[in-house]
Amino acid sequence: MTSVDEQILRAAKEIVVKFIEVGRVSPNSFPESFREIYDAVHGAVKEKLPPSEEKLPAKKA
Repeated sequence: MTSVDEQILRAAKEIVVKFIEVGRVSPNSFPESFREIYDAVHGAVKEKLPPSEEKLPAKKA
C-alpha cells in the first residue's frame, strides 16, 4: 500500500466517523457507506495524480 493509498483510507475513515458522530450514517450502514465514501475519495485523488505517483511501490516497514 502506498502512502497515497494510506492517506485515502485514513481520509475515508475520518469522514465516515464524522458522519456517524453527526447522525448522517448509522453504524449499521457502515460497510456500504464506507465503500461509497472510499470510492469517492479514491476517485478524486487518483484522477488528479500524475501517472508517476500513481504507481509508486509500497514502502516496507
